[in-house]
Amino acid sequence: MSPLRLIYLGLAIWGAVHPMYWIVQWFQVEGWDLQGLIAAWLATSAATALAWDLVISAVALTVFVLAEVAVRRNWVALLAIPATFCIGVSCGLPLYLFLRSAPVR
Repeated sequence: MSPLRLIYLGLAIWGAVHPMYWIVQWFQVEGWDLQGLIAAWLATSAATALAWDLVISAVALTVFVLAEVAVRRNWVALLAIPATFCIGVSCGLPLYLFLRSAPVR
């Protein structure tokens, strides 16, 4: 595996673990309330801006993945979409880059 692919894989793992650590911390303090989490994302203008930035980035990444998969027929790259919406762009984008950079067979 190339060094670049290892970097993408490392970033995907980091992008999954690090944000989840903070989300779990929040849930342990505030309780397992999804509405409360969304309210926290919208609590300040700065938090709302960041939340919308991530939503727009996730949608853009999804459109890009779908367009690329339609051309390249790299169906496994579709795994980046649930990773993006279930974990975050910090996992979905490097995961997609890792999957896309696999050697062509």
